Amino acid sequence: MPTPNLSFIDVCGGTGDIALRIAKFSKNLEDPNGPSMPRITVCDINRSMIEVGKEKAAQAGLTGINWVQGNAECLPFEDNQFDVYTAAFGIRNCTHVDKVLSEAYRVLKPGGRFFCLEFSRVNNFFLRTMYDAYSMQVIPIIGKVIANDWHSYRYLVESIRRFPNQVEYACMIEDAGFRSVQYTNYTFGVAAVHSGIK
Repeated sequence: MPTPNLSFIDVCGGTGDIALRIAKFSKNLEDPNGPSMPRITVCDINRSMIEVGKEKAAQAGLTGINWVQGNAECLPFEDNQFDVYTAAFGIRNCTHVDKVLSEAYRVLKPGGRFFCLEFSRVNNFFLRTMYDAYSMQVIPIIGKVIANDWHSYRYLVESIRRFPNQVEYACMIEDAGFRSVQYTNYTFGVAAVHSGIK
């Protein structure tokens, strides 16, 4: 739960979905006589997505979010800056995941928390077989019909398949220096949240 005076960074934050949720939740808890709201930074490599995020924040009446264009593999921040690092469905798209994790470790304060929500590997063999068939054969067609974009949806499926499974990713997080690394599966492992402490 967000608490006052914490500093959050949402990396590969895109249009700010996670950051806006943190800000809305914190705003609902805000005590007019209490300490200040958490400090929230969104970092993404895509300037257009950041601009959309700024508009969404303005429309929601959420101010004070810091929007920064930057590469997750080489973050434009000093060491030990943030209490919490979040990333949702973005690290999978980075070329060097090990560099992303090293940067996450670097910018977190000692004792800081790392959280990553990402597509993962379905555990059950029968369900995985069905899911793989659906994702390879159906999702790109849906993308073509709805968005007239077969290639982007095919890339989505292929990027999910290339990403390390839950155990492999947990080991990579540990290799970056994090301790108490764990993960929780959602929807039979279609997605998982990994966490760790610096």
